[in-house]
Amino acid sequence: MRHDVIRLCNMQFYGRHGVNAEEQELGQRFEVDVDLRVNTRPAALQDDLRLTINYAHVYKVVKQIVEEQRFDLIEALAESIAMHIGRQFTPESVRVCVRKPHAPIKGVLDYVAVDIERTNDLWQ
Repeated sequence: MRHDVIRLCNMQFYGRHGVNAEEQELGQRFEVDVDLRVNTRPAALQDDLRLTINYAHVYKVVKQIVEEQRFDLIEALAESIAMHIGRQFTPESVRVCVRKPHAPIKGVLDYVAVDIERTNDLWQ
């Protein structure tokens, strides 16, 4: 099997994830990257969207989860995204990185992130 990658980078959404009451009430911006390992050769040879994963549909799934669900941990958010994408689109694997640029930490940092990868043995 080929290891081509469909990559959605730095999707940005507003969500209410976090353990602090302020995070849950006020919400904040979250950034998400998704990598889908899939054999794109059949779609490329036939120039046929039906033979690959439609990344616009993946975007909609991620948007719905980040904006409409609520999790205490970005680990749980990343897991939910990975499993929904895996079950719906059945890639060989899916990698999800969730970044929280405004994590409530007393200190200077760009963001906090969780990066996970799940394989198709979890959704087949």
